Amino acid sequence: MGELYLCATPLGNLGDITLRALEVLKQVDLIAAEDTRHTRKLLNHFGIHTPTTSYYEHNRQAKAPLLLTELAAGKKIALVTDAGTPGIADPGYQLVQQALSQGHQVTAIPGPSAAITALVVSGIRPHPFYFQGFLPRKAGERRALLTELAEETRTGVFYEAPHRLQKTLQDFCEVWGPERQVAVARELTKQFEEVSRGSFAQVATHFAATPPLGELTIVAAGREGAGVRCSGRGDRTAANEPGADSEPIIGDERASGRGPAAAQKTPSPSAPKQIKEAVGALVKAGADTQTACKAVAHALGLPKSQVYRLYHA
Repeated sequence: MGELYLCATPLGNLGDITLRALEVLKQVDLIAAEDTRHTRKLLNHFGIHTPTTSYYEHNRQAKAPLLLTELAAGKKIALVTDAGTPGIADPGYQLVQQALSQGHQVTAIPGPSAAITALVVSGIRPHPFYFQGFLPRKAGERRALLTELAEETRTGVFYEAPHRLQKTLQDFCEVWGPERQVAVARELTKQFEEVSRGSFAQVATHFAATPPLGELTIVAAGREGAGVRCSGRGDRTAANEPGADSEPIIGDERASGRGPAAAQKTPSPSAPKQIKEAVGALVKAGADTQTACKAVAHALGLPKSQVYRLYHA
């Protein structure tokens, strides 16, 4: 029988790969990759010349029988995704099921995971939690699922594409309420890593003014608001305890290049159009004008009266 290795690879920083993963990638007969071009860059960096083949959502039905044939011949195959641990947000689990059903050995080579990395850095209570993965692309299906999850008391972890983030945050505001706590992690472990924390309204305001780029992970507090808020000074306070820090932390971490303390506030947008769009996004999500203007003013470090005047100009 063959051996299938589920090999975790870096989210962005190549230094995060494990010694065991490198050893496996060198010794296996074949590497099945989500994107062979992306994986080849990783392999070239570490001087690994193992043959690769593609295995992803749109070719899995045709490719799986070929991989299983290789395993039946006693071959060793490593399965990798573009970033992180395979089998979580890709069709890897289906290959695992098929390999196990045919008696092959399946071994996980642990390492980076965007979901776990975002969860522990979010400042929201990390356990218990559930991983939902990508939300539906269609608005109606997305809101229906969020309605189903609205009473969930566990912390939720979601993936989202940058071009859908604003609409997704608007849906969260409308279905879960604008005051629920959330952290949105962007470009984890990369040069422009950023974690934006606050209420859904505050974080939606931030991204309305500064559209995101790169991979995104959303960590949302459960219904009872028992999450943990980060004060930005190295300590943490429970969000539902008296005296808890009520200030949002928007766009902290390394995105500004000036360190955590320098990134406590989002720079004010130079164009009134951006402020109007930010307020409009919250109003569209169900907030009244006064609340929306207050949230935008707070997130951008501007007087509420100034935001109100710009919105109605």
